[in-house]
Amino acid sequence: MATLTAPVPLSAGFLKHRAVRKLLLLALAAAVLVPLADARWASGSWPAALTVDLSKPLTGASNWIIDNRDSHPLFLYGFGYVSNAVVISVRAVYLVLLAAGWAGVTAIGALVAWRVAGVRLALGTAVAFLACGLLGMWIPTMQTLALMVVAVLASVAVGALLGLAAGLSDRLDRALRPVLDTMQVLPAFAYLLPVVLVFGIGVPAAVLATVVYAAPPMARLTSLGLRGADKEVLEAVDSLGATARQRLLTARIPLARKELLLGLNQTIMMALSMAVIASVIGAAGLGDRVYQALASVDVGAALAAGIPIVLLAVVLDRVTCAAGENAGEEPAGVRPWLYAAAGAVAVALAGRLAGRLDWPEAWTLNIADPVNSAVDWMTAHLYSGVPVVGGTADWAGHFTTWVLDPVRGGLQWLPWWSVLLLVAALAWLIGTWRTALTAVLAMAAIGVLGVWKPSLDTLSQVLAAVAVTLVLGFATGIAAARSDRFERLLRPVLDVFQTMPQFVYLIPVVALFGVGRAPAVAAAVVYALPAVVRITTQGLRQVDAAALESARSLGATPAQQLRQVQLPLARPALLLAVNQGVVLVLAVVIIGGLVGGGALGYDVVFGLAQGDLATGLVAGAAIVCLGLMLDRVTQPTRRRATKGA
Repeated sequence: MATLTAPVPLSAGFLKHRAVRKLLLLALAAAVLVPLADARWASGSWPAALTVDLSKPLTGASNWIIDNRDSHPLFLYGFGYVSNAVVISVRAVYLVLLAAGWAGVTAIGALVAWRVAGVRLALGTAVAFLACGLLGMWIPTMQTLALMVVAVLASVAVGALLGLAAGLSDRLDRALRPVLDTMQVLPAFAYLLPVVLVFGIGVPAAVLATVVYAAPPMARLTSLGLRGADKEVLEAVDSLGATARQRLLTARIPLARKELLLGLNQTIMMALSMAVIASVIGAAGLGDRVYQALASVDVGAALAAGIPIVLLAVVLDRVTCAAGENAGEEPAGVRPWLYAAAGAVAVALAGRLAGRLDWPEAWTLNIADPVNSAVDWMTAHLYSGVPVVGGTADWAGHFTTWVLDPVRGGLQWLPWWSVLLLVAALAWLIGTWRTALTAVLAMAAIGVLGVWKPSLDTLSQVLAAVAVTLVLGFATGIAAARSDRFERLLRPVLDVFQTMPQFVYLIPVVALFGVGRAPAVAAAVVYALPAVVRITTQGLRQVDAAALESARSLGATPAQQLRQVQLPLARPALLLAVNQGVVLVLAVVIIGGLVGGGALGYDVVFGLAQGDLATGLVAGAAIVCLGLMLDRVTQPTRRRATKGA
């Protein structure tokens, strides 16, 4: 006889949900704290009593640096030696490239690509270098290449040392993590100002700013590789009586070779992405050409200088990726490399004897005029007056009126304590109480810095750009995951979008959409879209084939397979795509400040342009806090499994 069980009250079952319990606890805390905060500081915007004015100490530090830069021993015998070493290194590499000539540099690049990745990539490398010459950018390309060689070597050295320390010590790993987070999230424009104050305008400041920006990926991946080494191999090495140094050199570093090469790849990409930004502080090369073209609104000249940056990025990306994929294979030996080196030297000597070191002017191709004509046509025919759909200026106006203004107005209308509560709820729902506390403290720090309203303005632009990016990125990623042909066609487009300097595509964006917050959002979408598409495509393609086959055998349609199998199983990848979309959109906030985006981006650019350390650094710190908060809100925290689970 079956026994009857008492029905479980609906409220008891409701309270069993972890999210409901978290929200109830948060509501209880809010019921106690909000009336106290409202009585003490009132509602509305962030209270002035809770802000800290950093302008005086930062201005004093800036004035001290300017007054003592030419006389203090710290600058004369410390930073001065660093500056001289950077200048000598960059000049030495540049002179070697000029001595090799265009034929020698092309041969060296092609032969290295051949030994690492095969004939096809060797031909692509040769074509890329020749295209730089055809566009009339050979000398600027060599200047950029010399700068990047020194910056990448320094970034790799610094990153590898930091990663080595973090990989061998848990305490150092915990200590370095927030430092690396800050280095990666802090906008480049924000730390250009203190670097320029210390080193002055020129190559040293550009190289050191690039190192700060490009070293964190090498450090993270080095630490990851060392920590992920096969424990059985390490135990076998220990059983043979190896010392700690021998264990590191003969086991841990060789086992982390793929991660080290991936770190090199990411460092190169980030260093190249700094090429244009570094031109703002006096670095010559392709970045300077792009920046000068931007100043004169010359789209054709900017594109002619931007294409070589893209070609260098694509070639270096493919070569280093191929080196990483072949990391586990048996080395071919020294002899093929000797043959390749001999061939490169022979080509360089032949060019020198023939007197053909410089790229011939007769072999250049002018693309600036046709590109400018095309942009003029687009501006004349697409900016306004298009039947039915309207022009791009109308789209920008509607997007600003219907999306950006309501989101900004809503965020700035909310009382400051309600924003903190909302951040806490979102962060706690997808993570732990530590995640929520970190997010709330980051948001509160923005108020303490005195930039609450501009930060909410920036946040509204980020949210709008992320929404557009995710809609387009998920749709495109799903289409690429379902069609190999579409993915192959899409790959070069994504490569161009991901490696083209923001300054280059900022000009046609402004030409099409005008100046304001809408073009700033459009630039952020273009920059963040490739990463979202790639991560989404990879996540969907890595779904277990057995699960898909099981769904097909049950008669599921392709749409049902996508909704019920692929998307749920690819959830971690999709969440990572959201997180990366947020981070990359935030990275373009500064660029948006140049085209009317306003808010924090404008403050950072203004601080750099006027030498105002307080304004620039405070706005940069606020962007870091905003990025930290958004990272915690969009990236779920993995909980440790409890005993007995």
